[in-house]
Amino acid sequence: MLKRISVILSVMLFFATAAQAATQVWNFDADNVGGIAKSFSNESGEWKVMADPTAPSQPNVLAQLAKSSGSAFNLTLLASDNYEDLDISVAMKAVSGREDRGGGLVWRARDAKNYYIVRYNPLEDNYRLYKVEDGKREQLQNADIKHSEGWHNMRVIMKEDRIECFYDGKKYIEAADATFNGPGKVGIWTKADAQSYFDDFTVTSGQ
Repeated sequence: MLKRISVILSVMLFFATAAQAATQVWNFDADNVGGIAKSFSNESGEWKVMADPTAPSQPNVLAQLAKSSGSAFNLTLLASDNYEDLDISVAMKAVSGREDRGGGLVWRARDAKNYYIVRYNPLEDNYRLYKVEDGKREQLQNADIKHSEGWHNMRVIMKEDRIECFYDGKKYIEAADATFNGPGKVGIWTKADAQSYFDDFTVTSGQ
């Protein structure tokens, strides 16, 4: 009887853990080309689904096309869900930009002016973690990474106040910050005139 109870509890724990660590992937391949991706908001900038033959998952990507001013943040948020502890990643290809280039991931966003962001900038060869409060950006950590053309993967794991940031599978940044507690929105970000393509936006909750 005790053995049977133990087996039942193990099965229940397995399913509870699986439910808590649910993974969702947005590859934009079922979205209409020329419009914003389903479930995503266009907070700022110009976000459109486009076909790209180099996309990691064919045929579409989510592109940021605006050529905004140097102080502008281009942001799209996933409107449908909120996440607290998470594992989030995206593939990015920097396309163009003279003032700025590249982009990155946003999480625990309260709104379009309050969130965490990690981004890679090919013009500066660096990978940086920031927090944005009331629209003002404050750097938390920096890592220098030499740029190479093509698609690259960014990933963030956050649990409670601990943040780990990866680039192409290697961890470059560790930090602790409790500015934004509790669940928030997730999304994608570029700055100024940085035009970039994104694919395979993935979120695992309950990490």
